[in-house]
Amino acid sequence: MKKHGFQVDPWQLQWNTLDLGALERTESVFALSNGHIGMRGSLEEGEPTGLPGTYLNGFYEQHPLPYAEAGYGYPEDGQTVVNVTDGKIIRLLVQDEPLDMRYGRAVEHHRVLDFRSGTLRRDTVWESPTGRRVRVRTERLVSFTQRAVAAIHYEVEPLDGDVQLVVQSDLLANEPIDSGSKDPRVAATLNAPLVAEDAFAEDCHAVLVHQTRRSGLRMAAAMDHELDTDDGLRCDIQAADDLARLTAAVDVPSGSCLRVTKYVAYGWSARRSAPALRAQVDAALSGARQTGWEGLLAEQRAYLDDFWATADVEMDGDAELQQAVRFALFHILQAGARGESRAVPAKGLTGPGYDGHSFWDSETFVLPVLTYTVPESARDALRWRHSTLDKARERAKALGLRGAAFPWRSINGAECSAYWPAGTAAFHVSADVADAVVRYLAATEDTDFERDHGAEILVDTARLWCSLGHHDVHGGFRIDGVTGPDEYSAVVDNNVYTNLMAQRNLREAAAVCERQPEVAERLGVTPEQVEAWRAAADKMVVPYDEMLGVHPQSERFTEHARWDFDNTPQDHYPLLLNYPYFDLYRKQVVKQADLVMAMYTRGDHFTFEQKVRNVDYYEPLTVRDSSLSACVQAVMAAEVGYLDLAYDYFAEAALTDLHDLHNNVRNGLHIASLAGAWTVAVAGFGGMRDHDRSLRFAPRLPEALTRLAFRLTYRGSRFSVEIDQESASYTLLEGPSLTVRHHGEGVPLALGTVERRPIPALPKRTAPGQPHGRAPRRRTPKF
Repeated sequence: MKKHGFQVDPWQLQWNTLDLGALERTESVFALSNGHIGMRGSLEEGEPTGLPGTYLNGFYEQHPLPYAEAGYGYPEDGQTVVNVTDGKIIRLLVQDEPLDMRYGRAVEHHRVLDFRSGTLRRDTVWESPTGRRVRVRTERLVSFTQRAVAAIHYEVEPLDGDVQLVVQSDLLANEPIDSGSKDPRVAATLNAPLVAEDAFAEDCHAVLVHQTRRSGLRMAAAMDHELDTDDGLRCDIQAADDLARLTAAVDVPSGSCLRVTKYVAYGWSARRSAPALRAQVDAALSGARQTGWEGLLAEQRAYLDDFWATADVEMDGDAELQQAVRFALFHILQAGARGESRAVPAKGLTGPGYDGHSFWDSETFVLPVLTYTVPESARDALRWRHSTLDKARERAKALGLRGAAFPWRSINGAECSAYWPAGTAAFHVSADVADAVVRYLAATEDTDFERDHGAEILVDTARLWCSLGHHDVHGGFRIDGVTGPDEYSAVVDNNVYTNLMAQRNLREAAAVCERQPEVAERLGVTPEQVEAWRAAADKMVVPYDEMLGVHPQSERFTEHARWDFDNTPQDHYPLLLNYPYFDLYRKQVVKQADLVMAMYTRGDHFTFEQKVRNVDYYEPLTVRDSSLSACVQAVMAAEVGYLDLAYDYFAEAALTDLHDLHNNVRNGLHIASLAGAWTVAVAGFGGMRDHDRSLRFAPRLPEALTRLAFRLTYRGSRFSVEIDQESASYTLLEGPSLTVRHHGEGVPLALGTVERRPIPALPKRTAPGQPHGRAPRRRTPKF
């Protein structure tokens, strides 16, 4: 038994104890999703529960954002993800005693999240307060192949002779929850947010239809059942506004078993009527019943077999990190696989954290993983951004700008962050979206997407930069008054990350207009505009401190006083909860990688020597009060040769949720940090870069790892990279031939050949330290 109750296994996550105090964490970790439906890993009985949650991607309620004083351009409404109708609940009574894990005794209790089957399994032997024992086995899935469907297979076996069992299977809307939010507006929004519109029940089938009060969104949930028992079964079903319940009573003899398969379907719409949505979920249930439980299992396994054949990461030397990376990949897939026309929220669909909002996390951290493993899911997430261009244009117009200003946080595409410095001023989000478009196009050569979606995103974001920035009297193009990735340095001039990302955005917009002249004409792009984009990119101001030999992350940052790290108590982190922003803004203290992030995303702009000096300068300033930081610091530490430090950060990123390092897993997983685990493996130790529409690798392993292997898909081909301490091999697994680069050398890949290359040594350097008390945990390999 490992720390936190998890056992180390390469292909599953198993929890072997009944720890009621850990329910909230395990509900997040064991959540199942397909990008459309999300179900937290609560127990089937419905109680006890930590934080119940069933979510539909994009389904939210609005609430007002009041301000002490009115201000032009302030967002008017907030958006909060809604806990929709719960279809997971299956209650059990054993001889009239309800199975409740708070009472009686759990003789055995095992829960397993299986990364290959895509299911959550449970095996519990429960002894009632009067001494009767039953074994309950369940298996749950949210289907990757049938987007609207979830299913539960539920078995009860008496262990002490004949017994009467009563099963109650529910659809429950407006279940009471404690959101944990300190915002009274959010708490009020989550209090019974669904208004009943329709309820129907017949035989073993039931449907509930609800609508939100303010956002006007409508959703339907339906359930159907298959019951397998010897004889004497009695069933009853009923439905009211917020509850539909199937009750089944049966006498189960010793040596026999009661089996129930529950199928659940969900749908929502902003436009469709209640009858139409009811018909939609009824049809989804019919499809699920026709496929059957075993068929759904087979489809789920086949889908995941294909995913792992393209996306798997293998490592030798640290069994716990091997498990953590596959856990991360599984949850990334769950967050984005079938989102289709929806975003990838920062928490996926694993909890209500951040009110269910999407941030730049999606494009910058998650979409690179999907682009090189499940590119169609990356495409769909970018299509969602394209569908919100009208709202981004409206936001830019409200700010007195042209083009498209994508929101800092949102569910439906409209800005819903009331915090100005890290919301409105974080214009880099628009460049991040554009960068994800560029990466996707380079990796897939998807000309249809470029014509129908990508070109318009690049054009409108380029227009934003020319509107936001200006040419100064010294001939440079400046972007002033913005907030970069580091939220402890807000509303600054010439943030290096923002400027370099905007520079790429401008150049790529000019290039796409040349490739797509008809689209450019349709969008009203003139030759003068294209020339203005190129001129702004060529003259982009990128601050550099000649005396220190480093890049300030924004203009004059290196002239600020340093934060007093030595006299900052450890219990005062994160700093934003214990010190005024005023003080943070005027000091050299970095919440999360910013200039270091720029060296990863725009590494083509920096020399190797500059990267070394910048890493050495910013490492002692970065406190990692954000889960987005460790993975980026790991990548750059690996590139400049601090491989053991990179390994420590790798563990921090990969184990953020499994070890609950930020003490907030109850609200959902950190999907971007999980994506960062893949990023460290592939871009850190694999050294992958894609700056110039080609793939380059510069692999190096820390001493703790003896082997690392990963697979990628690129321009219709699938290939593998395998790295040891001395060399790396590249193998084309399927698809057309292609060429990659290994430490600068071209490596042609053809089917049937393995290309092995030596890894050049780097001079040894002593890694810089971190702020007092903020060093990552030193990693001891777990064998």
